[in-house]
Amino acid sequence: MHILKKIRNEMDKRAGLKWVVYGSIVGIVSALGAISFFFCLEWGKFYLFEYLAGYKLSHPAGEHLVHIQVVKPFKRWMLFLLPTIGGLISGFIVYTWAPEAEGHGTDAMIDSFHNKKGYVRWRVPYVKSLASIMTLATGGSAGREGPIAQIGSGFGSWLAQVLNLSVRDRRILLLAGCAGGLGAIFRAPIGGALTAVEVLYREDFESEAIVPCVISSVVSYSIFTMVFGHQPIFETPPEQFKNPMELLFYVGLGLMCVPFGFLYVKAFYGLRDKFFRPLPLKRHFKPAIGGLLVGLIGMWCPQVLSGGYGTIQQALYGNLSVTLMLTLAVFKIFATSFTISSGGSGGVFGPSLYIGAMVGGVIGQLSYQYFPDIITHPGAFSLVGMGAFFAGVAKAPLGALMMVSEMTQGYGLLVPLIFTSTIAIILSQKWHLYEKQVLNKFHSPAHRADAVVNVLQELQVEDVCSKDRDVTMLPEDMNLGDLKRLMLRTKESFLPVVNQDFKLKGILSLPNVRNIVFEDILSDLLVVAELMSSPVSVKWNETLDQALIKFLKSGYYQLPITNDDGILEGILKLDEVISAYHNEMQKIKGEE
Repeated sequence: MHILKKIRNEMDKRAGLKWVVYGSIVGIVSALGAISFFFCLEWGKFYLFEYLAGYKLSHPAGEHLVHIQVVKPFKRWMLFLLPTIGGLISGFIVYTWAPEAEGHGTDAMIDSFHNKKGYVRWRVPYVKSLASIMTLATGGSAGREGPIAQIGSGFGSWLAQVLNLSVRDRRILLLAGCAGGLGAIFRAPIGGALTAVEVLYREDFESEAIVPCVISSVVSYSIFTMVFGHQPIFETPPEQFKNPMELLFYVGLGLMCVPFGFLYVKAFYGLRDKFFRPLPLKRHFKPAIGGLLVGLIGMWCPQVLSGGYGTIQQALYGNLSVTLMLTLAVFKIFATSFTISSGGSGGVFGPSLYIGAMVGGVIGQLSYQYFPDIITHPGAFSLVGMGAFFAGVAKAPLGALMMVSEMTQGYGLLVPLIFTSTIAIILSQKWHLYEKQVLNKFHSPAHRADAVVNVLQELQVEDVCSKDRDVTMLPEDMNLGDLKRLMLRTKESFLPVVNQDFKLKGILSLPNVRNIVFEDILSDLLVVAELMSSPVSVKWNETLDQALIKFLKSGYYQLPITNDDGILEGILKLDEVISAYHNEMQKIKGEE
């Protein structure tokens, strides 16, 4: 413990170096967690789907870990059974050892940041990993973002607890762990960092955490790709945005994302609150019910099972029909809701990409059929739909933009991606996928103290206190008899004591000397200089947060204001500071 304390003290002395070191450590461990998670998940899906069920999974171009070819008879009934068994095992793991690992994970990370001072129990990453692998490997319709975010953030929180860091630093390392996990598992170092700092708020981002998040994400990405290669997850044709007329069709895509986003969010939380939670069953068994419903969909439409990245790849190639993509988008919404709303463990980012790709593919194919002279690459709409749909439901436009661009290397479509995402966000303000998000920093418990300090730092003593005010002061040689007569004429409780040059010498607290003052025998024997306390004062150019600290430490309700020579020039009252803060907060709320 002595060594850890020494390390922490050394890091605190070097603020820049601190986040490089901490961010790198978190990034290394996040990468190892992502590598283990991805390896186990891919082999689990291969064994259960291809070996046992005989169903050949499709894969994206840049993500095919297991190359073993097996020829097994297709057992369609296994697609019904597997999600049910996976839900049962996942529910037992989660609700036995770590109930906070239920659901999609990202909300748990957001809640930990805002409301739990960055604390995550040490067992949560392990429980989340096992439960998510069981859910996804057996066909549960979910993504990898939530699990890997909770795994990485769990380690960041644990490291901060071991080093006994401040609450602020613990929250930052929580985000750094999340960024490291996302940057690795999606091979998107910049997108992972931006998503981690952006997903906390609907109209803000955590600027203080950008540096450690970028460092963690880049380190984690570098290690992960050293093992699995640098190829992006999805392959896309070399597409460029060149024709401004295409923007008209991207407006249609942005509009189309809105009703599908609304259905996604309402189905997701509606099934949780009105169906699964009221079910008269022990929580351990509810994910199995969700898996049963997913299995029913999977028997008829197996493309919606698990992550579905192979189906997204086909949409990017433009190989899917309009009818099929529309069907898959609707089924994916309900399959994901059944999986996660029932308490199953998995993320919502992957399904959001899937739904967005299908919606974009529908608009792209229809536009290509009727306007082939304008729309030449219908697959481009699937790529743009991925980012726009997630941006609309998650309120994370920058993270979604960079994540999709890095996952596809589709940088040539940045203009329509930004344009369509903006439309989707503007028209989707009344609902959001992450219920633990808050509007901005002023609404986060993590920044309540910052809100007070930031407001008071912008105001100085001279802004709230008049220099023309009359000041009641005591000469240091005033005796108790004179003080007693003064007390009858003043309502003040804390009076400054000055010498003959009006230089502040101390403060007399009337509540503390009241008993002595009314001892008649002492009226002519004691002077106020013998009863006063050490001087505490502020200057005209001090900020109100500095003044507030002095008020709190001294316990006084008013403080003398002095110039650089220590000469008394005014009095600052505590209620003036409070009133100034209240007025500024009312202005801010009015501007909002």
